[in-house]
Amino acid sequence: MKKYLLYALLILVSSSCSKEFTELSPISERNIQSAYKTQADFAVAVNGLYDALQLNGTYGKTYLLLNEMRSDNTLNGGGCNGIAQSLCEVDLFKEITTANELSSAWSDSYRGIARCNIILDKIDASAVPDALKKRYKGEALYIRSLLYYNLAIIFGNIPLQLTDVASPADVDLKQYPASDIYKQVITDLVAAEPLLPAKYTGADIGRVTSGAVNTLLGKVYLTNGDKTSAIAALNKVVDSKNYSLATDYAKLWGAANENGPESIFEIQYKTGGQGEGSGYFEYFASIIGRAGGVGGGNAPMNMTPDLLAAYKTGDLRFTKSVFTNRRTPDTTYSLKYISTQTTTFDGDNNWYVSRYADVLLMLAEALGETTQAYAYINQVRARAGLPAISSTTPGTFAQKLLDERRVEFALENHRWQDLLRFGVAKATMAKQLAVPEADIRLLYAIPQKEIDVSNGKLVQNPGY
Repeated sequence: MKKYLLYALLILVSSSCSKEFTELSPISERNIQSAYKTQADFAVAVNGLYDALQLNGTYGKTYLLLNEMRSDNTLNGGGCNGIAQSLCEVDLFKEITTANELSSAWSDSYRGIARCNIILDKIDASAVPDALKKRYKGEALYIRSLLYYNLAIIFGNIPLQLTDVASPADVDLKQYPASDIYKQVITDLVAAEPLLPAKYTGADIGRVTSGAVNTLLGKVYLTNGDKTSAIAALNKVVDSKNYSLATDYAKLWGAANENGPESIFEIQYKTGGQGEGSGYFEYFASIIGRAGGVGGGNAPMNMTPDLLAAYKTGDLRFTKSVFTNRRTPDTTYSLKYISTQTTTFDGDNNWYVSRYADVLLMLAEALGETTQAYAYINQVRARAGLPAISSTTPGTFAQKLLDERRVEFALENHRWQDLLRFGVAKATMAKQLAVPEADIRLLYAIPQKEIDVSNGKLVQNPGY
């Protein structure tokens, strides 16, 4: 999968945003719908779905800024002047409705959704063999669900476009609350699970599996408050025996460890100057990278003192994921995304969307304070060299679990979602920034340009 040169797919050439209506189907994709007929057409198109996850507005950059930097895990490392001002505003909950980060997340997410919709609408009438049709549908349903999940977390009240858009008249601009988006995502993921294999071999390694579907399904159930259904979905991942914790936390990182036993779904990157590399080195370890980072417009994210203090004495994860640069002075970065690369923003390191440790800790969350829940937590702690905890360990169960998730997934884009799901985002960030809770917004603004071209159909989120 990683070897596919997705950037070269002419069928999916990017275009500028439509000036007439919100971009729920980019013009570039509408222009080539007649090409969706043969097995080769759909093979290219499905690869383009994975490419959508690498776009600047999705996991390529912006999801990380709007989630990880929003949390108490990271600080904007580029200062607050010039091109870094908008990043500083995101970090401090002061972003404006015209911020490029908001427009990028919106347009690139819907660009990916449009690609999924085209495949789902057209594949039944194609010459693709039935077995492959099922897999392609499953991949499209999962990737569309993943994009909608992120949009719901970021914006909350969003349009839900589930069919191909051939003209502005086909766009449905009705906004749905996040809870309704999650319900649709659940429907799609339930439909996707039986269509996908449990694992792949050879060049297909890295594609969406039924395990990836059930992991996201469990997370969405938890987000929507259905713990019973989350347990059922997550138990399928455990019972499959297809995944296990890496024996060494350090073995999770670097190109040599990609798609390993703990990996459930990764966004695949490949270095080599072909436009398929990642920029995570520059974003999370920029001062020791090639691009300069701080002040260089590379959206660097520094680890906060509060995050560093969250690591307990003896936690092996600290030395295996934290680097302190004494020259800066004492500026701390993540070791997770260090990459050997010949040019900037061309790392070979993949991005974990989900890994097995998340399944175990989400199961603990769904079960609540029980012996089994602590057993799942302690599996993760044992790898970190930490002693087991139990109901007699000081602190509430929720806080103990949230603390464990914080250090296990530091700088992996989970923290803001966790704070929201546990209901502590306002309190945590108000304390972090020393501001009133009223200053902490749980949703971002709908991009102003989308409201402007919607003829009054899109309504801005409260607080903007």
